[in-house]
This record gives sequence, structure tokens and C-alpha cells, in this order.
Amino acid sequence: MSNLLNIILRTIIVLIVLFFIAKMVGKKQISQLNLFDYIVGITIGSIAADISLDLEKDLLAGLLSLSLYGFIAYLISYITMKSIKARRFFTGVPTVLVEKSKIIESGLKKTKIDINELLAEARIAGYFDLDEIDYAIMEINGNISFLPKEKNKPVTKKDMKLKSPDSGLTANVIIDSKYMENNMKAINKSKRWLDHELKVQGYNNYDNILLATVDNNYKVLVYKKDVNPDKNTVLE
Repeated sequence: MSNLLNIILRTIIVLIVLFFIAKMVGKKQISQLNLFDYIVGITIGSIAADISLDLEKDLLAGLLSLSLYGFIAYLISYITMKSIKARRFFTGVPTVLVEKSKIIESGLKKTKIDINELLAEARIAGYFDLDEIDYAIMEINGNISFLPKEKNKPVTKKDMKLKSPDSGLTANVIIDSKYMENNMKAINKSKRWLDHELKVQGYNNYDNILLATVDNNYKVLVYKKDVNPDKNTVLE
């Protein structure tokens, strides 16, 4: 029982330290990773699991190691922001795989992928014929970006000379029945205005509102709470 409580305590402490390390390193570390971020991430995860479960390991030494890895990741991130050479060394550069519909073999060898993997990625992106692709570039996070030929690009409203208003960003003004005062101030609207708009749509209070948003044209869109949550469709 003593060991179990010790593990719980160590795990909570490690989680708290990991939270502050993640806050220090920034959002990039928890999004799609480059090579250096990946190495740091798996190392920190391994250390965290080890010092949480192995009671013979020194907790303070483990926390110091975690903090050191987090600081190094932060330092490298800062350096790569300031230096292009450092950025290229630590995070790498994009690699061209297809250029003008021609497969670049040296690019495939450099990125360690074969032609079948390239074709599979192209199909996932919606291109079943490489002749439709002008460029394919492997980004530093391992994703492949495809640029279709001009004739294969989808038609846009600009191509059809159709005018449409700028939708802009939407403001979340009610979240889980709670009024978001700061978001309303950001769009220069009052609670009284919102209450009126909601009343027009049949809402006299916020109790049944899961989410309410206001777009760039001050249109209020309401998402109701599910009154029968057990009847939701489940995808298997």
C-alpha cells in the first residue's frame, strides 16, 4: 500500500513538472513534430514514466533531468527562431519529391521513402495520377504537400468572378451555457444585444445552449445541448 501511494504521489509530481515544461517549450512541441522535437519528446516521456514507476530511482534527479531536457528544447527553439543556419541544422529543410511531374529520385532517397509510399500519399491527398501534380514537397514534420498543375486546381469563387463577404473570425460568446464576457467585449457588443438576438431565436436563457457564436456579420449561431445524449450515433 505504501508503494502504491508513493507511485501516485510521484506520478502527480511528474505530471505537474511536465505541464510546466510543456508550457515553457510552447505549442509546437505538442503539435506535429520535427526530428529534434520528436527526440526530445520521446526522451522526456521515457524519463517521466521511469521515475514515476521505479521507486528505486531518485525522484529529484529525475525531475532535474526532465527540467534540463525541457530547458534544452526551449533553448534550441529560441536559437532556431534567431538563426537560419541553426534552424536548418536542427529542424531540416523541405525536400522536393516531384518537380514538374518528374519524380526526383534523390529526394526519395534523402527522405527514405519509396515510390509506393509516395503514390499512397498522393492518393490520400486526392491525386490518383502523378501527372496531375506539379510539385510534391516533404515538409520538415514528415507531411507531404502537393501542388497540382494549373489545369487540375479546383475552381474558386475568384475564378468564377463571384463576390462573397469576408466571413472573418467567429467569436464564441456562450460556451457550455456560460456567458463569455471578454469575447463579447472584443466584438463590441453588449449582453443585452446578445440576449435580444437569442430571444428572437427562441432562447430565453443559456441553460440549453452548448455553444453560441457571432460571426463577422454579427450573425448569431446557436448549438443546442443534446437532450438525449444516450441516443447519439456511434461510429464503429
